[in-house]
Amino acid sequence: MTPTAGPAQGNHRATYREVLAEPRFRLLFSTRAVSITADALRITTFSVLVYSSTGSALLSAVAFGTGFLPQLFGSLLLGSLADRLPPRALITGGYVVTCAAALLLALVRMPIAASLAVVALVSLATPVFHGASSRLVAQSLKGDAYVLGRSLNNIAGAGAQLFGLALGGAAVAALGPRRALAVSALLYLGCALAVRIRLPRLRPTEYGGTPGGAVGERGAVRASLQGAGLLLRGRTVRRLMLAQWLPPAFVAGAEGLIVAYAGERHFAPGWYAVLMGCLPVGMLVGDLLVGRLLRPRGRERLVVPLTVLSGLPLIGFAAQPGVGVSSCLLLLAGFGYAYGLGLQRPFLDALPPEGRGQAFGLLGSGSMTLQGVGPVCLGSVAAGLGTGGAIAVAGGAVTLTAGWMLTWHRAGREPSRTTIPASTTTSS
Repeated sequence: MTPTAGPAQGNHRATYREVLAEPRFRLLFSTRAVSITADALRITTFSVLVYSSTGSALLSAVAFGTGFLPQLFGSLLLGSLADRLPPRALITGGYVVTCAAALLLALVRMPIAASLAVVALVSLATPVFHGASSRLVAQSLKGDAYVLGRSLNNIAGAGAQLFGLALGGAAVAALGPRRALAVSALLYLGCALAVRIRLPRLRPTEYGGTPGGAVGERGAVRASLQGAGLLLRGRTVRRLMLAQWLPPAFVAGAEGLIVAYAGERHFAPGWYAVLMGCLPVGMLVGDLLVGRLLRPRGRERLVVPLTVLSGLPLIGFAAQPGVGVSSCLLLLAGFGYAYGLGLQRPFLDALPPEGRGQAFGLLGSGSMTLQGVGPVCLGSVAAGLGTGGAIAVAGGAVTLTAGWMLTWHRAGREPSRTTIPASTTTSS
């Protein structure tokens, strides 16, 4: 079934070649992949720097989480700017600001509190830059091409994150944490230059703004809060956001217990890394196969079954399986992550054209925040049920989410679309 109130428009199946042939998407796709690599390098290196300076595991964990948790607040307070400012200036500015922050951390020996504040401030603005980029992608790719564009971003994002983690370890070992941070700054600078040089300057009518008028801080915050409230009050948008937030949050909670599970089961050293790699490998394979082989309506009909597939294998951890079975279960759970591809087009159709940038920023920041909260909650459950039991609870929660999605209205009418009043979308 299609878990949305609206029918899919058309059943043309696009190809990855068609998507990559779009110059604007190709630029945003490549720079985003490089920036994700830089993010992973910067965040992990900063955690190492904090730990080497303080010897505190708690502060090191806080340093890692500071790169993610403030994003939700940034989306709520500043998200409307993604729809009100020129995208080229906004995306370029985002990379420049992140580059400057990485250089500041690399070159200036600040107190830990000040360093954390710098990272938090950058994270606060991240949803604005990402929202503007996602809005531009939605304008550049139409129909099924947009869904495959999201699939490519997912695949490249997972690969870039893994590469960034590996690069971070190598850079810290070879150069030390501060010089490794400088490497991430160079990557951000390259992204900023590429966007500034190759992305054309768009007229206000091309990105939703209108000529004239500066955006005041108070106006931007008020518009962002009102826009986020209207988006979340719309039943269709709220449901589709929750459907893209909850399963990844529960699975991330299970993923956070894999190391402890391997320790409890006394697996040989190094096997925990193999188990942790199974989820992203399953995700990559799932996105490739579902995105490439199925037509749009087929993907949308498989949303609920694939969601069940992302949760049901995790319930098997209640039986305390060994390495081989655990690996297979995690691969299957990762494959089920492809359920999200069937939600992309209904989500885009349900969004108001004048608020898409803020909606994309809220979608991403909410997902990042819940994926940070998930491991903490499941860790508490593991204290009573053990890690295998807690992973099984996560799988059960994903399966229940799929059941909730099954109760949605079947396709057969146009999706309800939230309308953001003009007063909340003052021009830039």
